[in-house]
Amino acid sequence: MARVITVAQDGTGDYRTLQEAIDTVPFSNTCRTVIRLSPGIYRQPVYIPKTKNLITVAGISPELTLLTWNNTATKIDHHQPARLIGTGTFGCGSTIVEGEDFIAENITFENSAPEGSGQAVAIRVTADRCAFYNCRFLGWQDTLYLHHGKQYLKDCYIEGSVDFIFGNSTALLEHCHIHCKSAGFITAQSRKSSQETTGYVFLRCVITGNGGTQYSYLGRPWGPFGRVVFAYTYMDACIKHHGWNNWGKTENERSACFYEYRCFGPGSCADKRVTWARELVDEEADQFLMHSFIDPNSERPWLAQRMALRVPYSA
Repeated sequence: MARVITVAQDGTGDYRTLQEAIDTVPFSNTCRTVIRLSPGIYRQPVYIPKTKNLITVAGISPELTLLTWNNTATKIDHHQPARLIGTGTFGCGSTIVEGEDFIAENITFENSAPEGSGQAVAIRVTADRCAFYNCRFLGWQDTLYLHHGKQYLKDCYIEGSVDFIFGNSTALLEHCHIHCKSAGFITAQSRKSSQETTGYVFLRCVITGNGGTQYSYLGRPWGPFGRVVFAYTYMDACIKHHGWNNWGKTENERSACFYEYRCFGPGSCADKRVTWARELVDEEADQFLMHSFIDPNSERPWLAQRMALRVPYSA
């Protein structure tokens, strides 16, 4: 049976802050712990350490339940020391998740640092088998840091300007809304070699913009073998016709794996894309269109089929 903890800022729950609730979860945790957040704006950095596994943070609605802080890569104010959370971009997340089998439902993760603040991460996920349902990720630069492990995002909203979905995890973003607030790049995937199985897949997503045209790229390779796939995705006119950027290094054009498959909308311009990115054929696309991309071990799967939804078995 799962353990349930309630958090409410008015004192009607078990704890007043999310961090207090997380602190009660034991290290090497083996019991699913559901933390139910009452509606409110929770202004505090949140840290889920390694081995505090199997935590679920659930709200009623992402519009009503907001986790926010304003650290940047050059200014970090946190209740944990740098030797634990790291420094720079790595350590500036408003929320940092290092415990495996984490789940979030109906939560907004925000970095409230204003535009022009540089790298300002809303959430860093350095943990395997994490899932996010109906969540929002708000910020400008480096909003969603999918750093390591395997992640599944369903029905989520992600906004930003520069490299606002980045890292080197293996992630499937299904039926998500990607909003480009100003000029920049949606993705910066940092796969280091062709042997790595990491990459980001956007499946049946929607990309919107601010009303302007041709000001955002689909991505650029933070690592030379960066791998990103957009499939069955609507692309607003905000997407540049060239689609992809080589980060100023022509050698990246030989190794980056940037693909599209059956996308549509005014920003989907296959005939004008850079020559080193391409449209997948049906047989190539299959590996990216299945949940097995993030759940490859059929003998020990971590995502269970629940009607039309994939839910971690650990839940």
